[in-house]
Amino acid sequence: MPGSTSTARMNAAPISSDLKPLPPRTLAEVRDQVAQEIAVQMVNKAELLDAVKIDDAGFLKQIAQTIKECCLQDFLFAVYTTGPPIDSSANFVFLCGSAEDYVQRAVLLTTSKFIGRVLGVRNEPAYTSFISVKDVGYTSYDESALWDVVRKSAQPPIDPLIPPPGSRGIEKILSDARAKLQRLKSTEAYEELCEPEVGAPTFLVDIRPADQRDEEGGINGALVIERNVLEWRFDPRSHSRLNIADRYDLRIIVFCSDGDSSSLAAYSLQQLGLLNATDIIGGYRAWRDAGLPVDIPIRTTRSVSSLPGQSSDGDHIGRYNGTFTIYTQEQAVHT
Repeated sequence: MPGSTSTARMNAAPISSDLKPLPPRTLAEVRDQVAQEIAVQMVNKAELLDAVKIDDAGFLKQIAQTIKECCLQDFLFAVYTTGPPIDSSANFVFLCGSAEDYVQRAVLLTTSKFIGRVLGVRNEPAYTSFISVKDVGYTSYDESALWDVVRKSAQPPIDPLIPPPGSRGIEKILSDARAKLQRLKSTEAYEELCEPEVGAPTFLVDIRPADQRDEEGGINGALVIERNVLEWRFDPRSHSRLNIADRYDLRIIVFCSDGDSSSLAAYSLQQLGLLNATDIIGGYRAWRDAGLPVDIPIRTTRSVSSLPGQSSDGDHIGRYNGTFTIYTQEQAVHT
């Protein structure tokens, strides 16, 4: 209301005669003040990792000196510029640390993270370094990558023979994976595959490499999908999937040679959402030793002179221990 506003102004305290306008300041003085304020904010918000403060953000290199003057014993900061560069063809990442080792580790990791985008590196005195990087800060990857750089670079050196915290040995990884599976004995897998009616499509999958299949034999009717492409072939979301991999209730029974890598493979399929995936205890060898049907390779070594390139019956010829060997396949029951 107009009356209230006028009363409030009349009741306001008079301006003291002691107050004087601030003296004019130069642009350099203003920049110094802003740098100090931002540096203090960054230090206060920095992350503490292994007793080393780290942070990264898009602020000016002028802040670095102020950071060094703060009461930090061990620190590593990554400062990067964003937006269109003014005086160069790239933005820069400025690394500032309390020790040369921190900065040099960060330089190496940064050039690896931004491979193909780094135009140059210039090391400066007082544990600082400039890295020219094209288009830095334009994607979420850049920020995550720089966080990873400073975290890893700020970690103190460790004994390479001591397992890092949080790591697991392969036996522990294997045990954890098997705890998620309902593994099958070879006879149980065979009986399930012989069922005339099943609730979901069931497939037996051989993930062994070609040399093991040639050496040990195979199982007639099994899908041969090597381990390095298994997830891409069965993930219903994948553009490289098999035509049959169009649903998540598939029953996938994986086997390898001895039943170890198959457990990790089956658990990986479960993580894709294929919760019915499992593997065979003991792998192909357990299947074969149980007397279940297998395709076995029969090797017949002949002299080189009798093998001009292919035998008359069309068997494949391969080189085996310095001699030519014919591989044939036949259905057999192991006894």
